[in-house]
Amino acid sequence: MAFVRVCGLTELEDGTPKRVELDGIPVSVVRTKGEVFAINDICSHANVSLSEGEVEDCSIECWLHGSSFDLRTGKPNGLPATRPVPVYPVQIQGDDVLVSVTQES
Repeated sequence: MAFVRVCGLTELEDGTPKRVELDGIPVSVVRTKGEVFAINDICSHANVSLSEGEVEDCSIECWLHGSSFDLRTGKPNGLPATRPVPVYPVQIQGDDVLVSVTQES
């Protein structure tokens, strides 16, 4: 599993998603309640960017139709989305946030 630095921990505002692209894959990196998560940035329902949505606790909401996804599992928390989105492993090394898109979890 290859981890790549995506940003510094201090660059992440709590509750504000940051969109990055790794190997052509759009990823939303989210810091919330002291944890950092990486989730595929494309909503499985409407094909729009999740990083433009809002974060509440451990969920990110799609701004277009209100689908919400668990940041830990990628599973939708309710309709209209019915399919999960991929989540990716995150490592913190000092101030560096590293993400691997080579193996989904």
